[in-house]
Amino acid sequence: MQTSIETLSKLERRLDMAVPAEQIEREVEQRLRKLSRTVRMDGFRPGKVPLKIVAQHYGPQVRTEVIGDAVQKAFSQVVREQNLKVAGYPRIERREGGDEKQLAFSATFEIYPEVKLGDVAGITIRRPVHAVAEEDVDRTIGILRKQRTAWEPVARASQTGDRVIVDFTGRIGGSEFPGSRGIGTAVVIGEGRMLPEFESHLAGASAGEQKTFPVHFPADYAGKEVAGRTADFEVSVQKVEAPKVPELGADFARSLGVQDGDVARMREEVKANVEREVKARLEGEVKQKVMQALIDSSTLEVPKSLVEIELQRVVQQTRAELEARGVKLERLPVSPVALEERARRRVALGLIVAELVRAQDLGAKPEQVRALVTEHAQTYEQPFEVVRWVYSDPQRLSEFESLAVEANVVKWMLEHAKVEDQAIGFEALMGAAT
Repeated sequence: MQTSIETLSKLERRLDMAVPAEQIEREVEQRLRKLSRTVRMDGFRPGKVPLKIVAQHYGPQVRTEVIGDAVQKAFSQVVREQNLKVAGYPRIERREGGDEKQLAFSATFEIYPEVKLGDVAGITIRRPVHAVAEEDVDRTIGILRKQRTAWEPVARASQTGDRVIVDFTGRIGGSEFPGSRGIGTAVVIGEGRMLPEFESHLAGASAGEQKTFPVHFPADYAGKEVAGRTADFEVSVQKVEAPKVPELGADFARSLGVQDGDVARMREEVKANVEREVKARLEGEVKQKVMQALIDSSTLEVPKSLVEIELQRVVQQTRAELEARGVKLERLPVSPVALEERARRRVALGLIVAELVRAQDLGAKPEQVRALVTEHAQTYEQPFEVVRWVYSDPQRLSEFESLAVEANVVKWMLEHAKVEDQAIGFEALMGAAT
């Protein structure tokens, strides 16, 4: 077998190789003979089909398989001999020219880049910190109460904070448009889920009232059919309801799972949950800052082939997440171009972390992985069964191994970089959802 390697760019290589035609023909004949012993064809007993007929039916397929195997074997042999670290998958193509005794091919591929880690001692990581205070617990309890709001019909005009149940029809130029009709739609005045102009017209409305009013859609409105246009709405108010937030008492405590209704115990449990969530949020923020610091301080050439593979994974993941939320993908298609930078970042970060783990021996230790699995299992009713379930599948276990590696990287970075603690407010940490 003849081979030669050409450098096309910093990472891209092309391997030219030639496989002896005689070797291919010999292997094709051997496989066809073996196939003739078991193949079934009408008019022949099993194992008695003439080799010529077997070759007519299966020859092209077998030849393609033999050539593919031979080329892959030749490629793998050269990779081992040259100690090449191939990134992604090679693109193998038949080459023109040569002679009848040789089948010429070329394999174009990328190799893994050299990763140059930055000077960690010169990196400053601003670590967010927050100690859970009683007002944080009060705020969380307030949110939990609001989430359990009951709505009671009232015989008065609506006001801010009320929920109004309406039927409506909108028209532009006398014609309805997508989303212009609603039956039994609940609108909380002041909540902002509908256009502010629409909500404002419902303030002061009473049950049984009919209203007609115009609404102007902003130029940047998501629905392109109506963006920048004015619609006329006919609205029928079916009901006006006032919010009733549950009292902070035994019934509310029981609704949170405290069976005896002890409010003090409920508060302790809420505080414990808040502390766990704050700890997780802080760790997530720190990890993000550490990973970004690694990307900013490291130098490498990112292989295009790995980005393409990761991009496919990101697109599939994004589509699955959107479908889980009920988003119709035909109305909101996923654009690979928009996700390419995310894929590139993931690949770069993976290569950088792998180099740091190798250089500093930060691989996951069995006891670390076990601790993470055990901690995860404690949130279930039968922790032992969960632990056994995780360890029964290498893929599930690998997720915890990755978490252990990330924890080691974060710990090492915080020990070797400059760390500045910065206080962060509860609302800023928990986000708008709280």
